[in-house]
Amino acid sequence: MKKNILIIGGSYGIGLFIVQSLEKDFHIYVASRTKGELNRLNVTHILFDAATDNLNLNLLPEQIHGFVYMPGSIELKPFKRIGLETFKADMEINFFNLVKVVKDIISRMADNSSMVFFSSVAAGSGMPFHTSIAASKGAIEGFTRSLAAEYAPKIRVNVIAPSIVDTPLASKLLNNDKKQENMSNRHPLKRIGNPQDIGNTALFLLSDKSSWITGQVIAVDGGISTLKTN
Repeated sequence: MKKNILIIGGSYGIGLFIVQSLEKDFHIYVASRTKGELNRLNVTHILFDAATDNLNLNLLPEQIHGFVYMPGSIELKPFKRIGLETFKADMEINFFNLVKVVKDIISRMADNSSMVFFSSVAAGSGMPFHTSIAASKGAIEGFTRSLAAEYAPKIRVNVIAPSIVDTPLASKLLNNDKKQENMSNRHPLKRIGNPQDIGNTALFLLSDKSSWITGQVIAVDGGISTLKTN
């Protein structure tokens, strides 16, 4: 019997890679604002905006074996230029909307199921101009550990903490060759991430191959959080 995977925001970037990798072997439900390239894939699409909508549970299966929450934001500015409203907005999209969806589906998570969330390298490593994003992503990391403890052994809950990845969300930071070169050189592995780098880690965490891993923050960041090579 095929298992059911629910992905919030899987129509482009990392989410799309995950969907493409899973669609042949699982029943995939994607809840997102747009279909994007999903028209060509064998998935059930649910029109959904995490910021404004409540998830329609009638469109979901009774048991969910894997859950991935993709929506996020990148707001990089000096602290003195970031208003309180930006902090609130980042907390909403990165954390509170995640909590809202988890509350809706937690009772449907099957035994030995897996949840995968996303943080940022900035939550664990102090970086200038990241105060707002680091605060909201740090909330996800604390939430992950507590949720994993509360629902063990039934549900595994882990979080991936990437550095910058070449996706539409990061397009403003990578919109010319010079920016891409500078970003690449900041990382010990001398390149920026791609959707496959992050998506493959999510696939591992969704699979039984990670059945003894829960409550973890897994850095997939080209070594930038732990290595200094310059």
